[in-house]
Amino acid sequence: MTGREIRRRFLDFFAERGHERVSSSSLVPHGDSTLLFTNAGMVQFKGVFTGAETRPYTRAASSQKCVRAGGKHNDLENVGRTARHLTFFEMLGNFSFGDYFKHEAIDLAWELFTTRLALPADRLWATVFHSDDEAFELWRRHLPPERIARLGEKDNFWAMGDTGPCGPCSELHIDRGEAAAGPAHACAGVACECDRFLELWNLVFMQYERAPGGAMTPLPRPSIDTGAGLERLAMILQGKPSAFECDLLWPVIARVQKETGKRYGAHAEDDVSMRVIADHARATAFLVAEGVFPEKTGREYVLRRIMRRAIRHEVRLGIDRPLLGAFCDTVVDTMGEDFPELGERRRVIAEIARGEEERFRETLDRGLELIDEWRAKRDKTMPGEIVFKLYDTYGFPVDLVEVIGLEQGFAVDAAGFEREMDRQRARSDFAGSGEIRAQRIDIVVPGTTCAFVGYDRLEEEGKILWAAPTDGGVDFVADVTPFYAESGGQVGDTGVAEGDEFSLQVVDAQKSAEGFVVHRGKILSGRAPRVGDRVRLRVDAERRASIRRHHSGTHLLHLALRRVLGDHVMQKGSRVAPDRLRFDFSHFAPVKDDEARAIEDIVNARVADNAPTEVVETSFDHAKRLGALAFFGDKYGERVRVVRIGRESLELCGGTHVAASGEIGLLGVVAERGIAQGVRRVEALAGPALLAWAREHETAATRREEELLRQLKERDKEISALRRKVASGGTRDLASEVRDIGGIKVLAARIDEADPKALRDASDRVKEKLRSGVVVLAGVSDGRVSLVAMVTPDLAGSRFHAGKILGEVAGVLGGRGGGKSDMAQGGGGDPARIGEALERVYAIVGG
Repeated sequence: MTGREIRRRFLDFFAERGHERVSSSSLVPHGDSTLLFTNAGMVQFKGVFTGAETRPYTRAASSQKCVRAGGKHNDLENVGRTARHLTFFEMLGNFSFGDYFKHEAIDLAWELFTTRLALPADRLWATVFHSDDEAFELWRRHLPPERIARLGEKDNFWAMGDTGPCGPCSELHIDRGEAAAGPAHACAGVACECDRFLELWNLVFMQYERAPGGAMTPLPRPSIDTGAGLERLAMILQGKPSAFECDLLWPVIARVQKETGKRYGAHAEDDVSMRVIADHARATAFLVAEGVFPEKTGREYVLRRIMRRAIRHEVRLGIDRPLLGAFCDTVVDTMGEDFPELGERRRVIAEIARGEEERFRETLDRGLELIDEWRAKRDKTMPGEIVFKLYDTYGFPVDLVEVIGLEQGFAVDAAGFEREMDRQRARSDFAGSGEIRAQRIDIVVPGTTCAFVGYDRLEEEGKILWAAPTDGGVDFVADVTPFYAESGGQVGDTGVAEGDEFSLQVVDAQKSAEGFVVHRGKILSGRAPRVGDRVRLRVDAERRASIRRHHSGTHLLHLALRRVLGDHVMQKGSRVAPDRLRFDFSHFAPVKDDEARAIEDIVNARVADNAPTEVVETSFDHAKRLGALAFFGDKYGERVRVVRIGRESLELCGGTHVAASGEIGLLGVVAERGIAQGVRRVEALAGPALLAWAREHETAATRREEELLRQLKERDKEISALRRKVASGGTRDLASEVRDIGGIKVLAARIDEADPKALRDASDRVKEKLRSGVVVLAGVSDGRVSLVAMVTPDLAGSRFHAGKILGEVAGVLGGRGGGKSDMAQGGGGDPARIGEALERVYAIVGG
């Protein structure tokens, strides 16, 4: 029975028994700051169990993607060294929200295992909480009492946290036989940590509410939460000794064998490395597909740890080139049919894996050299500062250093490393990537809601349900509001709130942890509002209109980015404000100028179509079937809002939008840059914001042009002055170069970088000094020869004619010239013959 078949049989079994088949939620638990990753099937139902959320069904079944690699639930260190521990796995589960309880849950579990999955009943064991007599007796209908074990709180009591819903649990185990315990191991029974007794399913009986201090009271509607690891079931049903050899993981190990030439089962440590690579490639592929990219903080750092552990084991197996992307590709081939997001993001997964591996391999050897240098000192514990340097400079996750320490026989000063990390946080105002905890408010009236009517109107009257003073103002909640609370990248509305005895400026709107719209107000006049006051709420219409333009522009921009750059583009974040939009997306190179123009053209063609915006509410599954884009990390309920702009743009979105695309006016991309590995950011403006930006830049460009022209004129003046200085000889004494030809003073000289005006000025000055004589000057400027000839009045006309002299000289240069008897100008195009031409002057005068 394949893993796929097991998953199908499980879900079909419960669907046939009235359970809603619920799709897996994201691995990134949106809005839950207590978790890095979804680590159990019940995570998406937490709100239902606590009463903060309702669903249209009371029983459900799912196959939930899970990651346990950080925080309280962390199996990372055990991966590869046991038969069952994984970082990524699927959790099969059935849930009852106040519907059925222990009796039905136990009977369903037994029926599924022994009939639908055909597990051998004589090898099954159950465990119950030591004082749960009810569960013990219910199991006795299926099992002999000697195969029902009573265990303590550590093994058989579950709690959501220090307070809240909790209850005893019951587990189903399978006895794999004495051989599975391992050589020379004396198994201690069903609770032993060896691999003989394998836990297959945990049934949680959620029946108490634990208060601060530990007191527990019965829940009015006891519920059921169960979890069965798909890979463990596949391991048993396929008769494999470990989860890694079932069909869900084996293809990656087979690929590793092919790439290394090593055989699985031949060497224990090689087996560990192959298992780690197989597990970590799956975790990498699924996390990257959901938009988690390796970085230095939060869940991104956990992914980096996972990836770099896999790379380290590649190196250990002798793999000398980046192959993690190839192993992830095998994961896509194996599981892409059941998880379409893998196939859709195949390129992103491969590029991110390759880039991370290339970077780590560049520093891996130097980091290992540093470890070897330190080991030469023969210390037994690596100091925290060395561990931190390996982490901060060479990218070694701490647990990787610990693994190397186990291999090479040294310990790691983890406390010292944490001190170094604290110092870095203090220096850099370090913050992780976990969710910011939303404000909690205490509204004591049960069933109270805050209705949002802002899609249809911008003014409404309501009643104050909650109010709390702030520094310089007041936060309040009303039972109805047109104000959009910041979410999905769209900023909160601003406007005015007025009562009979108060007037407030609303400067922001945010969502509380319970989903209420919290209005942030500053008192303009009167007193602070109180609970029960009537309030008139009015949104700033012009600001909202600009936000709508930018939000709809974001949808069209996303469409255009995917069209131009490829389907690997996926949203990594956005910010929609009245003055601009910001869109972060996965891509691996800067957006070229021609690509940016093509993106703008696609958007503005859709704007010109003036296509209507259509909004419908439907089920999440139906929206996905329609092809609506959904983003991992966003939280979607059973009913979702689908926004269609024209024929092509279709996204799940709770924000506010234009009625037709023409309202956007025009959209322009004004900035683009990289912000992280594989993540680019574009900024764009729409409508009047783009016009204002263009005018501002036009004004700035005009000012820059005027300043450049002014500077150019100044430079021209400086150049002319320098040329005149050069033409006049500068420090050169032109008078000393005058020749006496038959009693006539003659100067024929070349002056470089002199234009005609500079030559005339210089000729005038030389002529004044000579009082009587002939002057011909040649200058070269921009590759062109300029000529000036002057004859003093006493010689002009009667004996010498400046125009005729210049004509002959210019002819030598292949040019022309002429003028009056006392002054003439001309030029030529052959600077190489200037010397010859000037010698002609002396010949003319002497001739």
